[in-house]
Parts: sequence; C-alpha cells; structure tokens
Amino acid sequence: MEKISLKAYLRQYFDMSENREKEEDVVDEIASGVTFKGANLWILICAVFIASLGLNINSTAVIIGAMLISPLMGPILGMGLAVGIDDLPLLRRAVKNYMVATIIGIITATVYFLLTPFQGVQSELLARTEPTIYDVLIAFFGGAAGIVAASIKDKGNVIPGVAIATALMPPLCTAGYGIATGNLAFFAGASLLYFINTVFIAVATTFGVFLLRFRRKHFVDPQRCKFVHRMILAIAILTMIPAGYMTVRMMRTSLFDKQLSNFVQHSLNWKGTQVISQHLYGDSVLQIVALGKEVTPEQKKKAQKELNEHSRLKHLKLAVIQGNESADLASERGNLLTISKNREKSVKVLQEQAVEIKNLRE
Repeated sequence: MEKISLKAYLRQYFDMSENREKEEDVVDEIASGVTFKGANLWILICAVFIASLGLNINSTAVIIGAMLISPLMGPILGMGLAVGIDDLPLLRRAVKNYMVATIIGIITATVYFLLTPFQGVQSELLARTEPTIYDVLIAFFGGAAGIVAASIKDKGNVIPGVAIATALMPPLCTAGYGIATGNLAFFAGASLLYFINTVFIAVATTFGVFLLRFRRKHFVDPQRCKFVHRMILAIAILTMIPAGYMTVRMMRTSLFDKQLSNFVQHSLNWKGTQVISQHLYGDSVLQIVALGKEVTPEQKKKAQKELNEHSRLKHLKLAVIQGNESADLASERGNLLTISKNREKSVKVLQEQAVEIKNLRE
C-alpha cells in the first residue's frame, strides 16, 4: 500500500479544484451583481423598509429577513474582486453603485423614521451604534466565505449566511434613524459599523482572489494599481483604529463589572446580613443597600480595605445603607395606612365640595 505524506493527505481535503467554477463565470457573476438599477434598487428600498420596521419593533426575525433579500453584497464583492484582479473600470463602477445604494438606503430609512410614530430606542438599534474589533473579524471572515462560495459550483446557503453574519442592512437603517431623530452619536456609530463591514468584506474578497490565483488584468497602469492597493491598505488600517479603541473600552468595562461582582459576592458576604442592591454614583462611590444584622464599623473598614486591593476598584469609596427587615416592613405598613387615610380624607373633601357647588348653582 502506497504511503501518502501528511501534506498530500491534507491537500486532498482542502483542495477546491474539483468543485471550482470557471474563473470567467465567477468574474462575470460578481460583476453583474455590481449594478444597482431597476429591480435591484427596488429590492434594496423594500429591504430597508423591512429592516427599519424590524429595528422599530425590535424583531430579530424581521431584521434577518431584510438582510437575506438585500442586494448590498454585490457592489462590495465587486470592489474586492476589482482590486484583486487589477480591474480599475470595475472598481470605479462598483464604488459608484455602492455609493448610490448607500445614499438611497439612508434616505429611505430616514424617511421611514421621520414618518413612523414609534420613536423609542430599542436594543436592536443600540447594538448597531458601537462597533468593535469583533465586527472587523466577522466582516473579514464573512467576506472570505463569500468569495469562496462565489467560486464554487454548489454555493448552497453560504451567501445568505454571509449576508446575515456581516449585517450590512441594520447599521444602514440605524444611520437613517440617527438623522431622523437628530442623534449624531447614533448616526456616527452606525455609519462606522457599516463602513467597517464594507471595507473588510472587500479586503477579504481581495485576499481570496489572490489565494485562488485569479488572472489579473495586464493592460492597466502598474503605478496606478500600486497606488490603489496602498489606499485600500491605509483605509483598512484607519478603519480598525476606532473599532480597536471601542473594543478596549468594552473589555475594560467588562473587567470592571466582573471585579465589582466578585467583590460584592465574596467580600460583602456578612453573616446575618444580605446585600440586596448595589449602585455606582459617579466614578467614586459604591453604594450598598443591606438588610438584616447591622454591619459593624470594623466590617465596613475591612471591606473598604479589600476594595482598595482591587486594581480596578481602588478608587471607589464604600457606602453602606443599613436597614432592618422587620422595621422596613412596619414602615411599609405605616406608609400604606397613611396613604389610605389621606385617600379617604380627599374623597370626603371632594364630596363636600360637590354638594357646595350644587347649592351655589341652585
């Protein structure tokens, strides 16, 4: 039996040559999806309305449906392909159609949110306003999956999956919401997320084109192509900077919350006393509300000392609000009786006034 080397063994699993589509057909298919006229434009408008409705009513299922029917992936894949094969005319056409689709999408979303009576900020809207480095990775690997799927015969459900994962439609609609409500922070955050998704889907497509060894155009100006490649690299790096900053901030907040939770759970575990709530006031005071046995000054001092030993919590000052469970219950009953008496008194006064008004009218 002939022995197969490990490299050859792995190659037969990762080799795509048997399932590869003809290169000319792949290029033609992606290039045809770049155009935004007629049906594509109306589908985009419908998708924007659907996604805006989904964001408005906080429905994940509706938003996913809008992402599935949205044709926004076409120009973005076209940009990545054009850079990969040095096709500058295709790049210009893809960028132009991408800009047209983006502007029309934002205008449509703005019109919807100006007309809708429901203006509340839902969690699905908030999720599209603070991009992180994870969005960069999602867009990159989504774009990589997209170009691989476009290059094979049996595409299956990869392209719809990429459309859902990279989520181009929700941030576009959230940007329109920001304009409609005058919330510039929403507009800026959503626009950045949309731009991040666009750039890294295109970058991943370009890498995929290089790895799949698509033939490049030979009649273009080499210097101009080099300039375009440098511009794409610079844009990708600049896009990562704000996303990286937001990721660091998010991680710091997460670590702070984790240390705070551990401190409350372990250091404030006093016998006979239960911590029922914790609140941060500003950046300097941690207020604890406790019930049960009274917390002694020594216990408070020890807890403050342990608080100072945590690297992320040492700037906090501990404030304990102590209550007794039975006293609180008695106080609550007293408040209810007072409210009841005041209500009866108010009803009596209103009845007397009604009789007086009737007499005056007569």
